[in-house]
Amino acid sequence: MKFVAITSCPTGIAHTYMAAEALEQAGKAAGHDVQVETQGSAGSAPFDPAVIAAADGVIYAADLEVRDKDRFAGLPFVDVGVKKAVADAPGVVAAAVAAVEAAPKGSPAPAAGPALATKVTANAHVGTRIRQWLMTGVSYMIPFVAAGGIMIALSFLIGGYTINKVTAADLIASFDPTTAHDWAGLLFVLGGSAFGFLVPVLAGFIAFGIADRPGLAPGFVGGTIAVAVGAGFLGGLVAGFLGGFVALGLARLKVPNAVRGVMPVVVIPLVATFITAGAMLVVLGHPLKWLMDELTAGLNSLSGGGIVLLGVILGVMMAADLGGPINKVAYTFATTGLATVATASGQPVELKVMAAVMAAGMTPPLGIALATFVRRNLFTEAERQNGKAAVLLGAFFITEGAIPFAAAAPLRIIPAAMIGSGLTGGLTMAFGNTLRAPHGGIVVFGLVGQPLLYLLAIVIGSVVTAAAVVVLKGLHRKAPEAQSTATAAQPATV
Repeated sequence: MKFVAITSCPTGIAHTYMAAEALEQAGKAAGHDVQVETQGSAGSAPFDPAVIAAADGVIYAADLEVRDKDRFAGLPFVDVGVKKAVADAPGVVAAAVAAVEAAPKGSPAPAAGPALATKVTANAHVGTRIRQWLMTGVSYMIPFVAAGGIMIALSFLIGGYTINKVTAADLIASFDPTTAHDWAGLLFVLGGSAFGFLVPVLAGFIAFGIADRPGLAPGFVGGTIAVAVGAGFLGGLVAGFLGGFVALGLARLKVPNAVRGVMPVVVIPLVATFITAGAMLVVLGHPLKWLMDELTAGLNSLSGGGIVLLGVILGVMMAADLGGPINKVAYTFATTGLATVATASGQPVELKVMAAVMAAGMTPPLGIALATFVRRNLFTEAERQNGKAAVLLGAFFITEGAIPFAAAAPLRIIPAAMIGSGLTGGLTMAFGNTLRAPHGGIVVFGLVGQPLLYLLAIVIGSVVTAAAVVVLKGLHRKAPEAQSTATAAQPATV
């Protein structure tokens, strides 16, 4: 059979492409042709219409709503999360075969125009839907984090920390393309501008996840007001949920047909934006600012065992689901904190939080890869090959490099990863490491405070992870071996 597949994950980075590779290989092993369109952060190359026309079925392995889904109308399909495709690609392909066999093939509809994407399950539990709304906001926020944070980090690397005194007006008045200082200043100003969108984008797309397009205006404007009043990340969350629910409530009102046509383009944006932004400015802004100030003061007051414990908790969260929602909560906490102090002098605790989160996120793939090298007999040939890839993924802070191993043995791999990452996070806090870049792994080591101690923390955490993996997988192997020995000792019967 011939299948077309779509893969996408909230961040559009590792899971998207790992699922694509897994589906292609599983299809080939089963004798089927699986072609994949990855709707990731790098964009996507849409299928040729002829490929869709020749397909027997569709595989959706996506945590975001598939763009241009109308192209596949009439085709039998299976719809699973992206992690399912990574963990059990043969099972997903088998389910797609069963779907094709159970339903007649239809004719695909013409392609629709491009659309924004979200994936919120209508009948899911409240907790699941809240997580999906949050992840929608985070998925659209991360490109701004990467672009803005790395530009700011590069500006400090080139021009030093005094580059934060450069303003856009300075560059407009006297930009000199022959000086490294002015290029560093340009990077700093552009990065700061990108960072300025973090909270509005987070709020806007949380609201979009709740109310679809009507939620965008109230979410974005409410998030902007949250920044203006100093309510920061918490204000963005509140603005996103408030704007989304106000817009959703207005969209569900029963109004005369004469008014219905102007509701989505005039009434809902106007009323929802006024209510959301007005509430953020005159009602919610002050208490949320006070709460953010107290949280910031509490973070900055941490020292000794308190800050080490924070590092351990963040490290454990980074490894708890290896790139899933818990991991993204820790990462978002770090990056939004970094956004508030990225242009500041000194070494505020937010820079230590970012350092702990990145180091802890690098540890799982590096530690598991080390285990595949030192105890090869505990791993399959495919896992040993994945171990080589995990070295690069871990080095560049892509925690998802550990997923193939966790999918095969979650109760042994994930606890081992949590132990190593928790230790790494605690050590970076104890060493006083700081980091001004939100991503990059080894690429941004030049921006790490006390880089040798930082590397030591990662090495120690990786070694502990590898040791824990070896012990846990070794214990698992004893039972089959013992059973095999006992079976061999039994007298043969005829």
